[in-house]
Amino acid sequence: MQQFSNSALEALIQQAISDGASDIHLSSGTYGALRVHGELNYIEAHGIFTKEDLEAFIKNILNESQLERFTRTGDLDFAYTYDTQRFRGSAYREMRGVSLTFRLVPSVIRSIDELGLPAILKTMSQKHRGLFLATGPTGHGKSSTLAAIIGEINHNRKAHIVTIEDPIEYIHTPAMSVIHQREIGHDTENFASGIRHVLRQDPDVIMIGEMRDLETISAAITAAETGHLVFGTLHTQDASQSIERIVDVFPPHQQNQIRLQLAYTLLGICSQQLIPTQGVKGRVCATEILITTPAIRASIREGKTSSIRNAMLTGMSFGMHTMEQDLVRLFREGRISKSTAKDFAYDQAEIERVMSTNM
Repeated sequence: MQQFSNSALEALIQQAISDGASDIHLSSGTYGALRVHGELNYIEAHGIFTKEDLEAFIKNILNESQLERFTRTGDLDFAYTYDTQRFRGSAYREMRGVSLTFRLVPSVIRSIDELGLPAILKTMSQKHRGLFLATGPTGHGKSSTLAAIIGEINHNRKAHIVTIEDPIEYIHTPAMSVIHQREIGHDTENFASGIRHVLRQDPDVIMIGEMRDLETISAAITAAETGHLVFGTLHTQDASQSIERIVDVFPPHQQNQIRLQLAYTLLGICSQQLIPTQGVKGRVCATEILITTPAIRASIREGKTSSIRNAMLTGMSFGMHTMEQDLVRLFREGRISKSTAKDFAYDQAEIERVMSTNM
């Protein structure tokens, strides 16, 4: 169990765990704050935390190497465990002093069914090569989705799974598969380097915590192209935007080649948002699913990403749906309100059209 010199900090962390908070925010000179069911509130009961409180806390929870990096750069992502609760942490300096943000990582890896995710993700877990992306805003469950897919593989296939994360969040216990989890800055230098080296480690499945730059995206596409099943995340909104982001990260003279590679390797995209539920406080996952059919592969090759959405609207038989279609489903099931569905839609005109259909 992690030891603390500040009882107020420990009390706030214990409250976050008991309240089911998703995030903790600690800032110099103010109260701590918790995000519960997407709503962020200051918690005054534990008092104001000083710069000295937080600096002492950082020294207490970081190892020597981490502390050196934080002192040198002013930013650090890390993971640690309090009691049995695992956290993904980010420490950073700002104008008032030191601040920290913690994401609580569930101790149990929930399955695809338990998360309420589309069954087509199970089909993706059975593939043997190609690239599948989980996309969406920060804090909307992409890591949980990938953990569920990796868990599906782990319990149903004899595969060698390697994850490259920053930091490691969910800890997988090997079942049918062999699993190795590698952390940036501790086990490997960076994402791109980790992917290059993992190709020599006989992997069947590679999970990349974040495809954040040209070198990482290029290495991920190469890994998929050379016969591996690759999963990764992007901070993009919808399926079409995700494809454009990947292409646009490359210099203009390489973009045609990347379109060809992406058309060949991409299996699909799950774009997701966590939506406030109606009645009982909580959040439910709404998704948009793209599956790369021959028509969509042709659109990617030809750079006609605008036609992808039309293919998705009529692609239900392939397991596809748009965000608007899923929001309307959740509304009709009584899980979210009509106004919430409209607020979280990517395309306002489209959700009005879908809502007016079959009313």
